[in-house]
Amino acid sequence: MKPLYTTEAISTGDARSGRAHLADGSLDFDLAMPREMGGKGGDGANPEQFFALGYAACFHSALKLVASEERVDVSDSSVSARVTIGNDDQGGFELKVALEVSVPHLLMVDARKLAQKAHSICPYSKATRGNIEVTVDVVEV
Repeated sequence: MKPLYTTEAISTGDARSGRAHLADGSLDFDLAMPREMGGKGGDGANPEQFFALGYAACFHSALKLVASEERVDVSDSSVSARVTIGNDDQGGFELKVALEVSVPHLLMVDARKLAQKAHSICPYSKATRGNIEVTVDVVEV
């Protein structure tokens, strides 16, 4: 890999109920374990939310890149990433991701082809491939 950009995030305090911030100071968050996982919930983000934000934005960028190469209109497009954490069979945890892609100005068949191409080049998709379940669905708005 030829590096283009590197960022650093730091977790402090009580892990999922502590704080997370970027080394450059541009983002700083309180963390809160979700009630569904035995936490107090309330104000604060969690790692699954960060992962969902990153995956949605990265996949959307990949979609726009593929669309520009194919010269198709993806204006008003959107990508939703639902990240789920749950127990695995070994007593630990695992993630799964459901991506929903909306491309209003394309026929569904063309939007599906575009989404699959985006899935093949998106760095998050590459990182998760073979490691966690990721589904990609194209939805109508």
